[in-house]
Amino acid sequence: MLHALVLVIAAIIIVPIAFGVLGGFKDNGQLSNNPFGLPSPWVTSNYTDILVAEEFWRPLFNSTLIAVATTVVVVGVSAAAAYIFARFAFRGREFIFTLFAVGLMFPFAVAILPLFILLRTLGLLNNPLGVILPQAAFGLPVTIIILRSFFRTIPAEVEEAATLDGCTPFGFFWRVLLPMARPALATVSVLAIVASWNNFMLPLVVFNDPSWWTVPIGVRQFQGQYSDDTAKVLAYVVLAMVPALGFYAIAERQLIGGLATGATKG
Repeated sequence: MLHALVLVIAAIIIVPIAFGVLGGFKDNGQLSNNPFGLPSPWVTSNYTDILVAEEFWRPLFNSTLIAVATTVVVVGVSAAAAYIFARFAFRGREFIFTLFAVGLMFPFAVAILPLFILLRTLGLLNNPLGVILPQAAFGLPVTIIILRSFFRTIPAEVEEAATLDGCTPFGFFWRVLLPMARPALATVSVLAIVASWNNFMLPLVVFNDPSWWTVPIGVRQFQGQYSDDTAKVLAYVVLAMVPALGFYAIAERQLIGGLATGATKG
């Protein structure tokens, strides 16, 4: 029964992707007359035309830039905050940490209007920082919670030995704690990149300039521009998925390994 359930779930995921990939090799006539069959003939121009078009590569570059920058900011800030929450005792620590945890229950859509007004006041519209900084802020709660749980599992004897060797608190954090926390850092990095890559609403609100559109917005605009050419739209959607799927295929082991390590240590 378990194997049958897995096969059903796999079919639900694979069939639409296969339909999109094969549909990109067809023309509109084939999609109408033979939507589920193999292309005959194979129309490769749908893919090649997109691969040489700037309207594909520019959003791809923008999404990569914003995702990497967001990840650097959120992981860097969260690692420092998680270190403080995990290794230092001070008044109000748990209350402040609870405030970060409450952020998990705060829906992004509720904040979009005041966030837009704030970004407009700061002059960050049509600026990548207008997407990077809010994404990093909304990514802090889950990242801090994951890293704090991992940092608390590091034995106090390790920190004491580093202190006896003349290591400062920052030196222990930079030279000892972060290298030991590579699985957790890899996990939160993957989560931050995926969340940034899939974000549609915030870039849509921030970017009016087409030169800063990201992949989700590019897919939407391409679909509107070529609404009469369904086959080309399918080709664009498939090519837009390839970078994300490729990244996940590479990072899957790090993601699962980091979560498993955290669960085991917890």
